[in-house]
Amino acid sequence: MNQDNKFNMLSFTGKMKILHLSWMAFFITFVVWFNHAPLLGLIAESLNISMAEVKTLLILNVALTIPARIIIGMLTDKFGPRLTYSFLLFAGSIPCFWFAFATDFAQLAMARLLLGFVGAGFVIGIRMVSEWFPANELGIAEGIYGGWGNFGSAAAAILLPTVALFFGGDDGWRYAVAMSGLVCLAFSFIWYFNVSDSPKGSTYFKSKKMGGLEVTSKGDFFFLLLMKLPMYIALVLVTWKLSPHGVALITDSMASGVYAVLAAILVYDCFCVYKVNKEIFHTPVPEIQRYQFKQVAAVNILYFTTFGSELAVVSMLPMFFADVYKLDMVYAGLVGSLFAIMNLIARPYGGWLSDHFGRKKTLMFVIAGLAAGYCAMSMITSAWPLLLAVLVVITCSFCVQAGCGAVFAVVPLIKRRLTGQIAGMTGAYGNTGGVFFLTVLSFVDYATFFIVIAATAILGIIAILFMNEPRGHMAEINDDGSVELIKVS
Repeated sequence: MNQDNKFNMLSFTGKMKILHLSWMAFFITFVVWFNHAPLLGLIAESLNISMAEVKTLLILNVALTIPARIIIGMLTDKFGPRLTYSFLLFAGSIPCFWFAFATDFAQLAMARLLLGFVGAGFVIGIRMVSEWFPANELGIAEGIYGGWGNFGSAAAAILLPTVALFFGGDDGWRYAVAMSGLVCLAFSFIWYFNVSDSPKGSTYFKSKKMGGLEVTSKGDFFFLLLMKLPMYIALVLVTWKLSPHGVALITDSMASGVYAVLAAILVYDCFCVYKVNKEIFHTPVPEIQRYQFKQVAAVNILYFTTFGSELAVVSMLPMFFADVYKLDMVYAGLVGSLFAIMNLIARPYGGWLSDHFGRKKTLMFVIAGLAAGYCAMSMITSAWPLLLAVLVVITCSFCVQAGCGAVFAVVPLIKRRLTGQIAGMTGAYGNTGGVFFLTVLSFVDYATFFIVIAATAILGIIAILFMNEPRGHMAEINDDGSVELIKVS
């Protein structure tokens, strides 16, 4: 067997080179996306900004990531991962430098808002990895890509404060943020000159039209429109959080203006989807070119529960341990970080289980474990030994991260030429879940918060029941009209 065809993590040739460079690119985007989080105390002190303004930066950091993942997915399917990731890394360094050298809150806020686009890089690698790995290795490959890349947020929390302390002074945080931007800029060139969109001799199937996800039946068209609503509702919740009903950083009239803009964008978005798909209303799509949108809807719901809960729980877990066990925030932060660190092994393991035991069975197993884990977390009190509470959190986290890996073991097997857009929509649903769960947390206690997440897992289990296990081959049409069959099981 050709060495380039073996799945050898110590190799840096062929498909393994692509996998390593992909997770590195994703890792860097997450370092840049979260480079402010561990430095907020220093930033607030340096620029004399209020706690309300600090909270605003956290909200702005995720606001644009929801639409960004949709847009980046479209660009990936149209122009390929090589060009799209290079562009995103290069362009993402610019607001990073702007943030590093900001002199007031307004500049920080605008730079942070734009940096939300960097968080969409995840989508690009999903398509790249799917081009290079066969179906029987796709789960583990996507799991490694997602798990190791996701660790960038934890790495930022560990490395950037150290860099800031090394430089010292009021501007230490600026050097730390700027250095992450330099790495991002440099890797845009490393990526461009070292990857190709697909293996030599393979066809990179591009989406036929820009502007919206292609569907293959009238029923799926209306299903797609329905599935768009939660993402817009999440953006409405973000706006509401910034209004006088939340942190009061924009006026009611400004919030009303944003609501009107979002409504207009939704209408335009639906029109674009119709424009892309209008032929299906008078010309049926040939059976061989069809795919079932219910597969996309299912992975969206599952990622809402898995990655959405991860985003929310990672944000609140240090505070949870500090409140319940009266821990110092430093120790509470270390304990809380265990939830995110599980990404390193659990995401790849979820993908591996999918490859070996089936996509649906694995999803059913890990989502049931997620529900049980959050139910157990809802029962944690100060009467519990801290070690037992930590073990429950780690076990729950394992199921959550394995669930993320199992979801993206399915995504690339739905429709190859649309993988970027499908991954973009699924990724956006993860962020939508984060916004939803954090909004719930602002109204309820910790126990109820965990129970709500567990309840959404029931929706996930129902979605799994309606999914079809990927089997056989999916068909794509070459430019010359010939049919190419791509193995999915």
